[in-house]
Parts: sequence; C-alpha cells; structure tokens
Amino acid sequence: MKDFLKIITRYVAPYKRYLFGSLLFNILSAVLNVFSFVSLIPMLQLLFGIDTTKYEFIPWDATGVGMKDIVVNNLYYYTTELINIYGASTTLLLIGSFLVVATLLKTGCYFASVAIMVPMRTGIVRDIRSSVYHKIVSLPLSFFSDERKGDIIARMSGDVNEIETSVTGSLEMLIKNPILLICYFGVLLYTSWELTVFTIVVLPLMGWVMGKVGRKLKRHSLEAQSKWSDTMAQLEETLGGMRIIKAFTAEQKMCNRFDASANEFRNASNRVAIRQSSAHPVSEFLGTCLIVLVLWYGGTLIFSANSPIDAPTFIFYMVILYSIIQPLKDLSKASYNIPKGMASVERVNKILNAENPISENLDAAPVSSLKNEIVFKDITFSYNGKTDVLRNVNLTVKRGQTIALVGQSGSGKSTLVDLLPRYHDVTQGEILVDGKNIKAMRLSDLRHLIGNVNQEAILFNDTFFNNIAFGVKNATLEQVQEAAKIANAHEFIMQSEQGYDTNVGDRGCRLSGGQRQRISIARAILKNPDILILDEATSALDTESERLVQEALERLMKTRTTIAIAHRLSTIKNADEICVLHEGRIVERGTHEALLELKGFYKKLNDMQQL
Repeated sequence: MKDFLKIITRYVAPYKRYLFGSLLFNILSAVLNVFSFVSLIPMLQLLFGIDTTKYEFIPWDATGVGMKDIVVNNLYYYTTELINIYGASTTLLLIGSFLVVATLLKTGCYFASVAIMVPMRTGIVRDIRSSVYHKIVSLPLSFFSDERKGDIIARMSGDVNEIETSVTGSLEMLIKNPILLICYFGVLLYTSWELTVFTIVVLPLMGWVMGKVGRKLKRHSLEAQSKWSDTMAQLEETLGGMRIIKAFTAEQKMCNRFDASANEFRNASNRVAIRQSSAHPVSEFLGTCLIVLVLWYGGTLIFSANSPIDAPTFIFYMVILYSIIQPLKDLSKASYNIPKGMASVERVNKILNAENPISENLDAAPVSSLKNEIVFKDITFSYNGKTDVLRNVNLTVKRGQTIALVGQSGSGKSTLVDLLPRYHDVTQGEILVDGKNIKAMRLSDLRHLIGNVNQEAILFNDTFFNNIAFGVKNATLEQVQEAAKIANAHEFIMQSEQGYDTNVGDRGCRLSGGQRQRISIARAILKNPDILILDEATSALDTESERLVQEALERLMKTRTTIAIAHRLSTIKNADEICVLHEGRIVERGTHEALLELKGFYKKLNDMQQL
C-alpha cells in the first residue's frame, strides 16, 4: 500500500482538479441515490395500503417536533392528498416520473464522475511512460548490457498497460465507493444504530476472508509479468536474428522456444486470472451472508415487545444495506486489482529507480573546443569491479594528431575510447581534456566535441536527411548535401526514389553496408566535431566500399583530432602514432615503420594480415 500511495502522490498531483471534480459528482450521486430510496418507499407503502394512518399537515416551522418527523409526516401527507385527488394510478405514474428524474440526475452525476477521471487516467499513464523513456535515455550503456531489450520493451508496454488497468483503473473505485459507503452507513446509523453496530461487527470478518483470498495475487502477478518479459525478449531476438534463423533453418527450434515461453506465460496468467475471478463470487456469497444475518437480527428486534424499529423502516434499512453490497464488491475488486498492478509498478520502478553512476557537473564552465590535447593518465577500468579490462594505460593525443589503436579482440581498444565520452567512468586514473578532468565537464559539452563512426553504422527508420542531420539543430538541406558529398554519399542518395526524403528502413536495411557507413560518416561530418573516434569503421566492407569510405574518412580526418581503432593495418599506416594493446596494456607504440622494426606484437599482426 505504501508503494501505491507513492505512485498516487507522485503522478496525481498535476490532475487534482479532476480528482476534486470526481469527488463532487460522486457525492451528488450518492445523495441523490439515498434521497430516491428515502422518498420512494413510504410513498409506495401508502399507495398500496400498507400504511393506513391518517396524516395531517404539520407546519415546517412547528416547534416541539423534530425536522425528521416533520419531513416524513408531510411526505406521507402529500402522497395521501395526491391519491385522494388524482387516484392511485396517476399517483403511481407521478411517483414513477419522480424516480425517473432522480435516476437521471443520479446517473448523470455518475457519468460525470467517471468521464472526468478519463483525462486523469490517461495522463497518469502517459506521465509514467514518459518518465520511463526519459530514464532509459539518461541511463549509461552499462545498464543495457545487464538488461534484455525485450524485457525493457515489456515494461514499457505490458507493465505500464497493467498499471493503467489495475492501479489507475481502481482510482475511480477508491474515490466513489468510500463516498457511497460513508453516505449509506450514515443513513443506516441514523435509521437504526443497533442494526448498524451489528453490521459493523460482522464486516471485518468478511474483509479478513477477502484478504486471505487475495494475499498471493501480487506474487503471482509478478511471476506472470516476468514470463511476459521472457516472451517479448524471444520476439525481439527473433526479429534481430531473422537472417541467421533462416540461414541455419532454425525456424522450428525458435518456434519451440517461443511456444515454451508463451505456455509458461499462459500458465502464470491462468493462476492470476483464476484467483482474481474468485473476487466476485466470494464477495457475492459473503454479501448474501451479511444480508441474511442482518435480516435475522432485525426480525428478532421487530418481534420483540419493545422494538426500536418498525417494519417499514426496517424495509428501508434493508434496501440501503443491500445497496452497500455493490460498493463493497467494487472495493474487493480494487483490493485484487491493486496488488496485481503493483507487481507491474515494482518492475517499472526497477528502471525508474535505477542509479546512474555517471554524475554531471551542471555548474561547470562551458567547453566549446579542443585547444591542446587529450591525456589518458594511469587509466584502470573494470566492468564488474573484479577483472580489469584496462591496466595503467597512459596516452597523450595532441590536437590534430591521428592516433591508432590496434591489438587482438578483447584487448580493450573499444573500452578505452568509450571512456572518453563517459559512456563508462574510469575505475582509477583520470582523463583530461586541455588539462581539465572530463568528470568536471558537462556531458553535453564533452560529447559535443566528439564524433563517432562505428563498425556497425546505426541508422534510424527515417529519411536520409534526418539521419544525416541527427543531433544537429536547424541543419539546412545545403549543409546536409555538402556533408553527403564529402562522405561519397550524395550520388546514391540522389538515385533513390525521393532523394534526401527517402526512408532508409529499419536500421538502414534498404542500404548496403558501405552506403550505411557513408551515411554515418556524413552525420559525423555535419556535426563537425573537434575529436573523431573511428571504431573499425571499414572492417566489415568489401574492397570497393572500403575505398569509398576510406576516401570519405580521410577528408573527415584532415582537420580533426582522431582516435582510430583498426583491425586492417593498411588503413592506419599513416597515423601519427600507433598504440598496440595487449591484455589491457599498451605494449608497443610508434609509427608503422618503427613498430615493424621492433619485430614484436605489431609485426606479428602485420605478417598475419599479409599472409
């Protein structure tokens, strides 16, 4: 319940006016409902001859008579007069018309109370979904290496939808039903405190039974949502690996895996649904038991010599008591839905409450360019805090230099360049840009200095123009075209159906590898960064594509400070300095010719590639 209140107080605040509006209309609905019952039953008693008392009009300002007695007496009196003047049939029609008007007002208030909650419900869900997305975007890359994309998607879709259905959907019940219960219990207490005390004594027993039934619902719901995440993860992996699935004729294997996951989700959902579906019959049964007990106790009071309640009042009492059953059912339904939804809240909170270890100095002086050098000083880094990926790395990159990093896979090349834009923070040591620790800089300023061209060109399902202009505000078509020309991309873009307005498909699936890479280079050219990071930018390309991409890269590198990771040594022969990494350390450094003369790790790599 504490987590539920946190969700409510956090997300309901912007929608307080809707909440107050719903409260107002629910109060009106409850009052109109009670009033129609209060006035209807005595009228019908007179109409059908149940009450034969002769009533006289009592002035409204009469002294010595309670207002309740005056209202009841005069109500009976006016009904008697209507019967005498217009007859029983016409009076019945008038009473029916009164009931229709009262019901219209009551249902109108009820509709207004529900309708006014719709913007609140949808707004809360939108705010939760936006909060999750904003948090995802702000989290470091290390978070996503520990989480499955399918699981994150499931939390954004299934879990947030469950919160809407179960938690925010229960808000209406939690607002309306307590008002009805307070109103009805007030009337019951005023009508007969003896019967009401008896009712209140019996009710906690019913609440205990309902709690016993619904106690395990949250745990079952958490298990079901976890299975749903597994199912979504299977789907995400299938879509991402469809080419491999087809190539290895593994369709049946993947279908079997998905079916197993779907069956586990179904079984978990069955347990939740069965337990949840028991809410209505259990509350129905317990409500009937309550009515029977009160009926027995009230009958006993009426049959006694000095009965505190007469038969007509007891009938009215039973009608109001029966009206309490539905709000109690709704509350029991909410007591089931909320734990079910809180299981989803718990999963969503895992993202919302995730700690971001990359802190940012928002008060730092702005940095707009690289003036002198980048220094990696005694850098040690570990992903898990146990095994060091980098050990005591020292490297200085002067402005305008091209530094190449080479070495075996897993030697720490990509990790080293990922530390510069602070995708991860160093474990020991420091990275300095113009003598200033990057931890003391604003992330936006630091990353604005850096442009990336990776081995896998990451494009978005958008147009050529928007992919090239990504991250650059107010870029013009002329600027985008100029960047594309430098990147050897303008020609094939213009040959597409709609030129720069052509959609590249999901992850650029409508383009070849070389074309995707040239679009990625054009994006970096348009950003015009001082520092350029090339992470094996040509390693996955054929010879012709590599030539075109290499030409584009050379144009891009001319006036920039470049750190290049390369497996093909031919692409970095002209680098100002080549650093050879082995098991997290720089073991050799120098020019291409100088490293060959050392006859060490670099010469071994070079000879293997020539062979």
